[in-house]
Amino acid sequence: MKDLTVTRPFSEEDYNALLQQAVAVIETSRLRIAKQLNTIAMSSYWEIGKLLDERKVDSKHGDSIVKRLSIDLKTKYPDMGLSPRNLWNMKRFYLRYFQYDTKVQQAVAVLPWSHNLLLMSYDLSPEYIVFYANEVYAKGWSRDMLNHALKSEFHLSIQAVEKSNNFDTTLPAQQADYANEVFRSSYNLGFIDAVEPLKELELERRLVQKITTFIMELGSGFSFIGNQHTLTCNDKEYRVDLLFFHRRLRSMVAIELKIGEFKPEYVGKMNFYLSLLDKLEKAPDENPSIGIILCAEKDHLEVELALQDVNKPIGVAEYQYLLPKNKLQELVTDEIKKSMGQNDPLIFGDPLLVFANRQKEGFSHQLHTQAEAV
Repeated sequence: MKDLTVTRPFSEEDYNALLQQAVAVIETSRLRIAKQLNTIAMSSYWEIGKLLDERKVDSKHGDSIVKRLSIDLKTKYPDMGLSPRNLWNMKRFYLRYFQYDTKVQQAVAVLPWSHNLLLMSYDLSPEYIVFYANEVYAKGWSRDMLNHALKSEFHLSIQAVEKSNNFDTTLPAQQADYANEVFRSSYNLGFIDAVEPLKELELERRLVQKITTFIMELGSGFSFIGNQHTLTCNDKEYRVDLLFFHRRLRSMVAIELKIGEFKPEYVGKMNFYLSLLDKLEKAPDENPSIGIILCAEKDHLEVELALQDVNKPIGVAEYQYLLPKNKLQELVTDEIKKSMGQNDPLIFGDPLLVFANRQKEGFSHQLHTQAEAV
């Protein structure tokens, strides 16, 4: 039998690492279950919408039919949000996407209902529908984050931005190609729920507080090592804002947060940090460390010139985090409606998840909350 005896005292750092890993396992499981429930919900809504269309139930002559259908369905399934308004939206959902290819249909099928309603309110091409659906699914965007991205036309900024890194000249060809896939030129940090500009330390604090969501925004393969990571050289201490390890790149990834626009001197500081990481902490089987300077805005030409003669792999990316100013008003309105017992599942959640919560107390209640962030 394997000896499980602890050979040294379990430090606070050891415990925090254990806790973080356990939380990550649970959060991953919740997300997986929530996504499965969403897929089932969308399949049901699609089929109901198709039925309404095939039976020629339209808004001009079918209002009384839909109201009656809603009453009868809610008698059997009171927690699935089968209101007349929601039934009409199911038909709208079907009509919006039935003429598109399976790629589009499969992309929206995994989204929460509230996200789909929001997407349908925008006149987007199939390409952009798939883009946003993939962002939501892969990175766990909440409805607020999706709304923020749509209002800021995030899809246009992603396509328009040129590469702002020197990976092609500082990494082997194969690794450089993959690094260009992993790292983007822009990130959506709307999940930190900021309604006014933040200072660097506060921005860092909020990102660490929601590190699981931040990792999902960064993409797959990232593991969080720590914030304000200390590097000691010649009796001096230097601190990296956020340090990660990317599993497939086999590289440490240092992220420096800047609240203002990009400045060329940031590159020199990052280059120094990467040299220290490679000298002090990089394992023999690991690839060179990569640095990402995350700033509020940048000028591509200025970034290109600043990186031109640098021998460490560094990228510069922009971020957006401010939510629409009416967010506070929405929150107040939500609370008022909830206190009055008028929290329509159509608006405040995904009906099938509400139904699931009523079936399974405790864990399912938390699952609903997590599903809202999917």
